[in-house]
Amino acid sequence: MSRVRFFREGGAAPFAACDALPGTLLLDLARLEDIPLHWRCGQGTCGTCLVRLVHAGQPGEFTPGNRERNVLTRFGRAPCAAKVWPDTAETWRLACHVEVGETDLDVWLPA
Repeated sequence: MSRVRFFREGGAAPFAACDALPGTLLLDLARLEDIPLHWRCGQGTCGTCLVRLVHAGQPGEFTPGNRERNVLTRFGRAPCAAKVWPDTAETWRLACHVEVGETDLDVWLPA
C-alpha cells in the first residue's frame, strides 16, 4: 500500500492524505476520498484533471500514452515533443492516466 498526499500549489502542508493500492487510478482515488480535484470526462480528453507528482523515483523518464500526450500538448502542458518525457516535479500529468505505484506519492493540484 502506498501513501498519497495531496497539496495545493503554493501550500506547504498537505490538505489530505490516504492509502492506495498500486494500480489504482489517481482520479478514482481522488473521487473516492472526496479530494477536490477538478475533472470533467474521466477519460483523458478534456485536460481538466491536471496534477504534478513527486515521488522517490524522480528524476526519471516515462512514456505517456497517446491520449495523454495529445491532450497535454494541445493545452501547452507537454514538457517536450519527444515520445519519452522527463518524470520530474515540474511535469504536468492527467490524474485519469496516472496509476498509483509501489512508493509514496505527493500530488500537487493547481491553485
